[in-house]
This record gives sequence, structure tokens and C-alpha cells, in this order.
Amino acid sequence: MSAPAATQPVSEFERETLPGQGGLGEASGAYWDRIKGGDLGALPAVIGALVLVIVFGIMEPDSFLTEQNFANLLNQGAAIMVLAMGLVFVLLLGEIDLSAGFTAGTGAAILGVTLTQHGWSWPLAVLAALATGVAIGFALAVLVARLGIPSFVVSLAFFLGLQGAMLLIIGEGGTIPIRDGAVLKVMNQNMSVGLGWLFAAIVIAGFAATSLRAIQTRRRAGLPVPAMSVWAAKVGALAVVVLVVVFLLNQERQRANAPIVIQGVPWVVPLVAVLVVALTFLLGRTSFGRHVYAVGGNAEAARRAGINVPNIKTLCFILGSTLAIVAGILLASRDNSVSPTTGGAQTLLYAVGAAVIGGTSLFGGRGRIVDAVTGGLVVAIIANGLPLVTQKSGVQFIINGLVLLLAASVDAISRRRAAATGR
Repeated sequence: MSAPAATQPVSEFERETLPGQGGLGEASGAYWDRIKGGDLGALPAVIGALVLVIVFGIMEPDSFLTEQNFANLLNQGAAIMVLAMGLVFVLLLGEIDLSAGFTAGTGAAILGVTLTQHGWSWPLAVLAALATGVAIGFALAVLVARLGIPSFVVSLAFFLGLQGAMLLIIGEGGTIPIRDGAVLKVMNQNMSVGLGWLFAAIVIAGFAATSLRAIQTRRRAGLPVPAMSVWAAKVGALAVVVLVVVFLLNQERQRANAPIVIQGVPWVVPLVAVLVVALTFLLGRTSFGRHVYAVGGNAEAARRAGINVPNIKTLCFILGSTLAIVAGILLASRDNSVSPTTGGAQTLLYAVGAAVIGGTSLFGGRGRIVDAVTGGLVVAIIANGLPLVTQKSGVQFIINGLVLLLAASVDAISRRRAAATGR
């Protein structure tokens, strides 16, 4: 019997032809197989956003399809997106945080009090608010991860308790005005036109460089990589979206005969972009992120594999509450004030809806940070467009509820289909 052949190094040509190296056709086929297997990802959110834009655009073209309304839509959705980013970490574990909205409000209240009543500088006030978020998240995690109390019960208790804390901090019926220029700038001022185009170039070039580096790293390791045509298509698609958005935001959008010119990308847009990049890296490129998915998929299996499940849950709840504080600061900046209703009303429902609509599973183990952005965009379009179509609050509540129910139903059906196909 002949001796086995020696293993030869993988050549560059062989690496180019490894499985997964097909072009756009093969990539499209693989994506379609994922959809048929129940892995819909952000597809429902993208389709939903397009349908809503078309519907509202047809019904109210003069008010909805304007540059001014587009900028307002991004400002309205920014805080919800950030709050939903925090909830993604909690939902990935298969848990829930019903107190996130009033965590945001409590952080905004502390920011307002320290700025106006104690005269702190804005960096110290922001740090105090963020420290509050860390403390709230740690307290939630101790009760859920260490004592084993269901997260629904614990977060519901915090939901009620934090409302009381806000009333004690602000005063019943009181309102704290925000006058700090740096805080107000985030949601009320725009980048210059040139800076907006520079931001677009950085986003496109950054995505192209990081994704190309990831392909080269996998290729050197002998792992399957997508064809360069797939990479180029993704970069091109992102470039088109980013350039169109920046172009629209750089148009003058003030009313006729207005004394000032309003144009440029709102400052909150790069803030949300930085959070998306940083948190996506945390979930997708670190051992912590892999452990989060493992715990959400099967906590017992993760524990047996040596993962410290309580610590992972603790960090996720802390991240969720800290990001809720960031959302609260954005709400205070947008409203120029803080009141006992900040973070209340439908804020939490919108944030949970944004995460779920974007593709994050309520059952844990599946979701991405970008889901909060795509879902948040859908929620913002609904919140922005419905009042233009109807002033009846009852109709608006019913439609919002139906959208959330539809998103949860899609999640349940796709999860069942994935289990049936073994994906």
C-alpha cells in the first residue's frame, strides 16, 4: 500500500477557490437558502421601511418627503436606536429589561440636576449619569443572575421604583431646563457641509478597509472567503446609501424667508455610528461577544463549557443600562429639558419594538447591534408619519401595537422554521 501523500501548503489559487468563494450568484443563492431556513435577519425591517416610506410619501408627499422631515426623523429615532442597542444585549440572553425607559429618564434627571442646580460642568454631569446607569445595571444583574429572580419581575419592580426616583429628583410636575450648549448641540445642531462629506468618506473607506482585512485574514488562515465581487457589491451598496443620506441632509431645509440657513448632518448621526461600530466589534470580534451568544443559545451548555454565565449576564445588564443613560441624555438634549415623563410613555415599547423588528430574537441567542438601527428606523418612520396621516391617538396606538405584534410573530415563526430545518 502506498504511503499517504504529504500535506501540501494551500496555494493562493487554491485559497481563491475554497468553498464560499463563489460570486454574486452563489452569495445570493446562499442568502435565499438562509431566508427559507428561517434566518430572515433585518430583511423584514428593510422591506417594512421601504413600504412605509412609499405609503406615507403617497399620502402626505408635501410634508413627509422633505429634507426637513428626513432630518427630524433621524433626530426622533436616535434615542430609540441607542436604547434598543442596550436592549439587544439583554435580549440576546433571553432576558428582558422593562425598566430601560425610566433608566434613561433617571439618567437625564441626574444630568439636569447636576448641570442646573449644582453647576457641574457637562463632562462631570455626564459621568455622574453614566455611573448611575452602571449602578442600576449591576443591581438588576445581581437580582437576576445571582439570586435567580426572573428578569421580568425584577425589571418591572425597577420600572416602578425608578419612576419614584425621578419624581424625587425632579419634583412632581417639575421640569428642569437644559441650557448647556455642549449637551444641546448633540441633537439640535448640524455638522458643516464639508464635514458631512468627510464623515461619509470615513464611513465608506472604514467599512471597505475593515471588511477587506477580514477577508485577507480568513484567506491566510485557509478559511472560506466571499468573492471580491461580493465585497465590492457590499461596499458599493453602503456607499450609495451613505452618499444619498448625506446629500439630502446637506440641502438647505429651512422654511422660506427664514433668517438662518439649516443644513448639514445632525451631530447625533456620527454619535450613533460610533456606537454601532464599537458595539458591533464588541459582539462580533471578542470572546465576550461569543460568550453572550453562547449563553443566549443555551445557558446550561455555556456553563458546562466553562463560561461564567453570571458574569456575562452582569456585563450585559450593565451595558444595557449604561446605553439607556446615553439615550436619556439624547432625549434631554432633544427636548431641551427633563421632566417626570422623560423616558416614559411609549419609549420602552418603541425600543423593544425596534430591536425585535430589526431582527433580534425575543428568545435569545440571535441578534446584532445593527438590528437596533434598522428597527429603530422603522419605528421612527411610523412615529413620524402617522401623526401626519391621522391625529387620532387611538388609531396610532392600535397601529403601533399591530406592528410590534407582527414583528414578534415573524420572530416566532422564523425561529420555529429554523428549528425544523436544523439551522
